[in-house]
Amino acid sequence: MKEASKSNRLEGLALPVGTQVVTTGEVRDDAGTACKRAGSVGKIVGADKRNGKLLYKILFPDGFSASLSREEISVRKHVQSINFDRPSGDEDLFQYIIYKCRFGSRAYGLEVEDSDHDMRGIYLAPARLHWSLWGLPELIENNDNQEAYFELQKFLVLALKANPNVIECLYSPSHEIMTPIASELIENRERFLSKLVYQTYNGYVLSQFRKLEQELRNRGEPKWKHVMHLIRLLLSCIEILEKGNLTLKVEKNRDQLLAIRKGEMNFEDIDAWRLELHRQLDQAHERTQLPERPDYEWCNQFLIKARQAMI
Repeated sequence: MKEASKSNRLEGLALPVGTQVVTTGEVRDDAGTACKRAGSVGKIVGADKRNGKLLYKILFPDGFSASLSREEISVRKHVQSINFDRPSGDEDLFQYIIYKCRFGSRAYGLEVEDSDHDMRGIYLAPARLHWSLWGLPELIENNDNQEAYFELQKFLVLALKANPNVIECLYSPSHEIMTPIASELIENRERFLSKLVYQTYNGYVLSQFRKLEQELRNRGEPKWKHVMHLIRLLLSCIEILEKGNLTLKVEKNRDQLLAIRKGEMNFEDIDAWRLELHRQLDQAHERTQLPERPDYEWCNQFLIKARQAMI
């Protein structure tokens, strides 16, 4: 134990004692006799330096030990995970986008001159890719073009939870791609609206404003664009609860929201407006005609139908 503790304190010991490793090549003893083939499993029990080079002492299951350099061993769990990397040359998933809509400030009518042209949406790949060993990522992104697309099932799950970003995708006033499957989804978007929006939107804004208050104390001012969008979310949630609909493009409160974005409204006034909106939100929640929960059954059947279409 003393030897191991001493070895573990050696400068440059990147792999701790106890790490299971795999040999990358044949291991020979001091006489030059081959004792272990490449791929043998052992455990690091210590380390030492020879001629200024760090060597790990590896103990093998049969009791044989050898001192090997970092280049002569690989961490076992890393070796086993390599084969699960998605193969290079895999199909471009962006070709399976079924819905692409405008998102962000330009969709809300709150853009400034240098605002990004954000695009969001959904992709639906062929069943053979969905069924493959590697499966499919829940999100694909092109950061150069400010684009992000959810795999259909992930999108639907988030919509059922009243995720604000996903709900806004459903109600975007502008789209570039709309396949028949996506069109059916948009035509039924009201099925995702329920009283859950009150919990999701309300809870998110409350948590974010606590962070903004901390930011205000630490930096002297918050990120005004973020503040603007939090107020906008409260206004959107009130509309959803009162009307069962969402108009993404801001008109009535546009000037006030842009004043927040430009830092022209002090934080105390903004916070007072926020508190008033929370009160309005509570009232809208009491009066809303929205159901307690979204239409899970329709959503499930829609997903199955979409999956079947990709076989």
